Amino acid sequence: MLTTTAQVLAVVAVLGNGIVYGTDTSAALITRSVFRHFDDATMTKFAGWGHYYGDRRMPFAGAGGVIATALTIVTAVLAGAVPAAIAAGVALIALVVWLGCYVRIAKPINTVQTAAAQSGVIPADARALQEKWDSILGIRVGLQALAVASLCVSLILL
Repeated sequence: MLTTTAQVLAVVAVLGNGIVYGTDTSAALITRSVFRHFDDATMTKFAGWGHYYGDRRMPFAGAGGVIATALTIVTAVLAGAVPAAIAAGVALIALVVWLGCYVRIAKPINTVQTAAAQSGVIPADARALQEKWDSILGIRVGLQALAVASLCVSLILL
């Protein structure tokens, strides 16, 4: 029963983190290039409204994925599946590092861009803000890929 519970939790973690992984990957592969074609005001409004909705709608996936990952570790240990717990532990470390990057770098920029989109007042450093946000996309995508892959390994080992 504990093994099945750990498997279900790992699937929930993959699904939650998969949403974040897909969103970050889309930003890295598509949105970043699109923004290069926009003037600063259009780019900031697009990004700002995107962050407005994303910051309200994405926490269930991100937080749910992290919580399900942590519960996968606990349940796998209780089921005696230590290698699966270790794989899920690697995922959790990647997610905590991802969260640190998000909170320290991306979230403050999201807040500025959201305020700019809502007010129509575009910051003088709008392009630099977007470039700073974009600068951690590779790291964010890599960490999410590691987390999802590690959770899949955990599922294989359960």
